[in-house]
Amino acid sequence: MDVVLVHPEIPHNSGCAARLCAATGATLHLVRPLGFTLEDRYLKRAGLDYWPDVDMVVHDDWSALETGLGRNANTPFAERLRLFSARGGTSLFDTPFARDDILVFGSETKGLPASVFAEEARGARRVYIPIRDCVRSLNLANVVCLALYTAMHRAGVPMPDNDGNYVAKERALKVRPGEIARPSHPPENGSL
Repeated sequence: MDVVLVHPEIPHNSGCAARLCAATGATLHLVRPLGFTLEDRYLKRAGLDYWPDVDMVVHDDWSALETGLGRNANTPFAERLRLFSARGGTSLFDTPFARDDILVFGSETKGLPASVFAEEARGARRVYIPIRDCVRSLNLANVVCLALYTAMHRAGVPMPDNDGNYVAKERALKVRPGEIARPSHPPENGSL
């Protein structure tokens, strides 16, 4: 999977997203303009010593991103896009995901530009994470983490177990709206 941050402004958030991508094997794409330099000490600190394990690409603009990610893809670029927004669209928990999806997030203060939401006309899907009305939005790094792990799980992307071995799930967890997902057997330590 690919994670795209469009015009990110806060280096800590991009650094946390980079560390998450190192942990999951996802590719991080940053679309300029950026609110920081790639040499920013806060960016580097948030990514800790995982930078050698981060697959990161910086694109000059949206068009360059589309050119890079649209190449050699079986599914059209726009149909792979999952555009995350604080409002509107389909809940993260009701959204179908595929292994080649592109998870797209906007800047911390402005969200995604209208030009990116125009991709919905070509098949992109707008996605939101349910939050209470008293909160405007969630922290970008938290949203990227929740969205990426949810998407990878639902798409059946192989994930490492506690021993670092990759295990592919035969099918994604299927839960009806309003139903609580429970494991088919209790964990060994007895907690849920």
